[in-house]
Amino acid sequence: MKIACFFPGIGYTADRPLLYYSRKIAKEAGYEIKIVPYGGFESGIFGDSDKMRKAFDTALGQTEEILKDIVFDKYDDILFVSKSVGTAVSSCYADVKKLKIRNVLYTPVPQTMPLIKNEGIIFHGTADPWYEHDAFMADVKDKDFRYYLTEGGDHSLETGDMDRDFENLKEIMRITEKFINRKQIENIDASRPN
Repeated sequence: MKIACFFPGIGYTADRPLLYYSRKIAKEAGYEIKIVPYGGFESGIFGDSDKMRKAFDTALGQTEEILKDIVFDKYDDILFVSKSVGTAVSSCYADVKKLKIRNVLYTPVPQTMPLIKNEGIIFHGTADPWYEHDAFMADVKDKDFRYYLTEGGDHSLETGDMDRDFENLKEIMRITEKFINRKQIENIDASRPN
């Protein structure tokens, strides 16, 4: 049995492109789908560490409640797909519950990196204001994570050029699909080598 849990960001819901299409991929691959629809965050979180911590605590508390009835032990494959603050929430939740999961992490926040204990892939935009690119590269260099960079991508992995964004989204979903289906992901220019 397989389950995929989806952890949105603060303003990036499960119906936005990265989580919407990855959810379709997981469903087609036979995963039971569970969306973790936390919310009720304060405004003005960007750049405010106290509000960010409060948002994380709120989301983690809601996650505990939303997932309380899931018996993860019955699943052979647990996939967590997360975005932004959801990457920290999902990684912390997995660690606290001692779950062996696989991660798809879209635009993690800096607080996520020390929390990741399981296998996964990371997607980061080089123009992400929530996680400055040099800081991301410094944090990931000693980790054993595959990561993929979207040149000029913001916190939604968008560049402002619609044609380029569609091409980037297609490539991101191609890589996501291979990871979800446990297929070999070949090296691409923006990836960390094997």
